[in-house]
Amino acid sequence: MKNSILKITAIFGLTTVLLNSCGGPKDNPPLVYFPDMYFPVAYDPLMKAKDAYSDHENEIPAFVAHNGATGLSPVQGTVPQNYDGIVSEESLPKNIDEYNAGYEASKAMTASPLKAENLEKDLARGKSLYDKTCSACHGTGGDGQGPIVLSGAYSGVPKYADREITIGSIHYVLTNGRNAMGSYAGQLTVGDRWRVALYVYNTFKAPSAATAAAATPATDATATTEKTSNASATEAKTNAK
Repeated sequence: MKNSILKITAIFGLTTVLLNSCGGPKDNPPLVYFPDMYFPVAYDPLMKAKDAYSDHENEIPAFVAHNGATGLSPVQGTVPQNYDGIVSEESLPKNIDEYNAGYEASKAMTASPLKAENLEKDLARGKSLYDKTCSACHGTGGDGQGPIVLSGAYSGVPKYADREITIGSIHYVLTNGRNAMGSYAGQLTVGDRWRVALYVYNTFKAPSAATAAAATPATDATATTEKTSNASATEAKTNAK
């Protein structure tokens, strides 16, 4: 009888402990080692918060100090995601009209936002990226005769020298794609897209444009010489008569 009473008492005691451990008020939780894991506050990365999170118990002082800005500067010694400091304000065109309008507007851009003093380095990196990313179709000479085209798998890649392009329009196409060419915004950063655009224009388009510009005055000069020669010959015949 005594053993039975002890067993029943032990069972009731254990049941009471278990019930108390699982229950209890939720607004007064027990001590936890990592409160941020139990009571997290959602933060939007790289976006300015609606408030400074100052109303939360587990606020982040750095966010509060910057008025809710969660995209803070990189830690010293680390590699920043956007080391060029160029922020792309472009948005994906919603339809063909927006695309065409943006493409035509991009032709007016004849310079990149990259630092002019780094031109040689930017061209060197642009060439490296072009050879790895673009030459398969466009060819290392920019003539549209890359290995994919020569294999017969794809055709219709134009020659850069024959196209009406600028540094801005090349960057626009790299960002948004054109015709059968897709966007390379996911493969190249904003700065690197400008570097490729610089390389393509300076290497394949600018020389041909300079040659064409130089040929025009020469043609005019030749025509002027011919006119002068013809006039002199006519005058000589008249005098001979």
